[in-house]
Amino acid sequence: MPESRAKLAPFDPVWQRICEEANAVVRDEPLLGGVMHNNLLHHATMERALAYRFALKLSSAEISEQILREIAEEAYETSPWLGEAARADLMAVYDRDPACHRYLQPVMYFKGYQAVQAYRVGHWLWETGRRDMALFVQMRISEMFGVDIHPAARFGKGIMIDHAHSIVIGETAVVGDNVSMLHSVTLGGTGKEDGDRHPKIGDGVLIGAGAKVLGNIKVGANSRIAAGSVVLEDVPCCKTVAGVPAKIVGEAGCAQPALSMNHSLSAE
Repeated sequence: MPESRAKLAPFDPVWQRICEEANAVVRDEPLLGGVMHNNLLHHATMERALAYRFALKLSSAEISEQILREIAEEAYETSPWLGEAARADLMAVYDRDPACHRYLQPVMYFKGYQAVQAYRVGHWLWETGRRDMALFVQMRISEMFGVDIHPAARFGKGIMIDHAHSIVIGETAVVGDNVSMLHSVTLGGTGKEDGDRHPKIGDGVLIGAGAKVLGNIKVGANSRIAAGSVVLEDVPCCKTVAGVPAKIVGEAGCAQPALSMNHSLSAE
């Protein structure tokens, strides 16, 4: 183990565990040895590994892997919050997704996690005034992962996007901490209006597959939006809404729906 990683490991148990799991993969599936070393074991920190993955996935004939890697490394070095968010997002996936059994799975195999981390770099670009590069990153995320998140949208930490196919999140959307959403969710506008026009999702909200939340509306903390619903009005805290258009059908069923991932409408 390189000296730098040895010094870091006691202070970063998440990254230490990822490296231990990667070594186990190398032992159990030698054909993936090169993949694990290039993506994980070769890097001293989780941030460096994420920067490498960002560049590897989003590079194309239009922009090189080296340029994208330098951008991502600068983002992680100048904004420690990105690394904190990446770890919180990883633990969110590990805790909430029953298909996730190891820490390395989101980093290596889950496009929802990878898309969110790439979006975070794009958001950093947007916030630092490099807006054309941010939009370029948005385009590549959409092309690579099937996830379209405007770089101006604001996300908290502990985000899980399960399966992550056909996710659309608009420019002025805000997503709080510890939010869970499934595939085909839209946080969009209602027409051609300009300005603040997208939803504001509170902490701990669970958004079911295929749900559409439209307009500059608020979804209160710890609420649930049932799969396939179309939400056009504010949702109070700790409620469940369902239908087209969505109506309140009951309480949220638990203190933190996004953590329990219980989609049953009968849960009270």
